[in-house]
Amino acid sequence: MSFNRALLPLIAFIVLVIFLGIGLTKDPRKLPSPFIGKAAPVFNLPLLHQLENTFTPKSMLGKVWILNVWASWCVSCRAEHHVLNSLVRNNQVNLIGLNYKDEVADARRWLARYGDPYQLSVSDLEGLVGIEWGVYGVPETFVMDKKGIVRLKHTGPVNNEDITNKIIPLIKQLEAES
Repeated sequence: MSFNRALLPLIAFIVLVIFLGIGLTKDPRKLPSPFIGKAAPVFNLPLLHQLENTFTPKSMLGKVWILNVWASWCVSCRAEHHVLNSLVRNNQVNLIGLNYKDEVADARRWLARYGDPYQLSVSDLEGLVGIEWGVYGVPETFVMDKKGIVRLKHTGPVNNEDITNKIIPLIKQLEAES
């Protein structure tokens, strides 16, 4: 009996190491989203540049659009920002920014410095909308179809390959659907 009790901590440790090992092999950018194939969470947030006005995803019904979650304090957001500027410059896309847990003045300064690729950005000061969307961290990018259904979630910074191979082909496909 004492032999079995002595093995329990060792067995528990081995099980934990196995689960940790499995978890470390997963790519965090491929975390599944429970929203894929479902209606995008609804919100009503103030516009970053016109705090007296608000935006809701319902206003995008009938359009294919991208929601990019970003912040001025996010190093990875800066890394992907030139890609977003290029995306908007080279393609007809509806890109909406969700400024996450950021001070309005900092966000505005950041966009003025690095360029503003967004049709508009909304301010999610407390991060509650980000939580509703299942945001793990910034940046994250979502693609919605004309019915407001989430069709893609990309965790981490997008790069030119992501734009060329995933996002633009999906947008073209969704635009072609009635």
